[in-house]
Amino acid sequence: MRVVAFSQGLFAIASASLAVLIWVVTYDSPPGGQSSFWREAWVYGSALLVLAASVGLFFSRTASTSALTIGAYQAIRTVIHAPQIFSGPLRVGTWYGFFEAVTALVGAWLLYVILRWQSRGPQMPIAVERTVRVALVLFGLCCVFYGWSHFAYADYTASLVPTLLPARLGLAYLTGLGHCAAGIGLTIGILPRLAATLEAIMMTLFGLLVWVPSFFAQPRPLWATPPEHQWTELVTTIVLAASAWVVAASLSNRSWGFARR
Repeated sequence: MRVVAFSQGLFAIASASLAVLIWVVTYDSPPGGQSSFWREAWVYGSALLVLAASVGLFFSRTASTSALTIGAYQAIRTVIHAPQIFSGPLRVGTWYGFFEAVTALVGAWLLYVILRWQSRGPQMPIAVERTVRVALVLFGLCCVFYGWSHFAYADYTASLVPTLLPARLGLAYLTGLGHCAAGIGLTIGILPRLAATLEAIMMTLFGLLVWVPSFFAQPRPLWATPPEHQWTELVTTIVLAASAWVVAASLSNRSWGFARR
């Protein structure tokens, strides 16, 4: 199916971009790591592993193993970010890294399921259906969090909206509602395929309308400095958008209506 091939290719490109980012920028070092040797071993080793797995996604024989490998890396990222939550569980900012890692983990998880079972016909075993359902709920909760953050940081979110668009604060609230609506739809099964597709489109547009133009803006916006932050946010957005497209692809055999019970 073309939607599956598209999401698989985009996820491969996103993961390869993440690997380059890991190599170039200090990114997701293991917690409490005082030894520079182990820290560098993690950074460079994981970068090479993710890059190799990203390439492997383009070949049918290695695609499912590659998706599983990327998923394992994202699972470790999730664990790495979990302790940050306890430093301020009531602050939205402390949850960001965790939910971004969970979103990418869900993308890799569902891509593995798609690749593992697409050659076996449209019917998935009940056990696999249940794991897909759990993944969709997790992704839905991530979407709700992203929407919530739009309200918690409304002024900052509004500053990201391109100046050529009117009512920037209103758009910040509107997109926040969009994230929440998509998340709720996926979590409780209200128009899940539509919700996943619209969420993927919204994340993609965020990268195309906000982060890509920031590289050409003169002077560079304050929220796009320093350059390391700019590249990190762009790559993170690509990974989140690619994961969202994988979620949409996992629902491509469903109707555009309500979820099957």
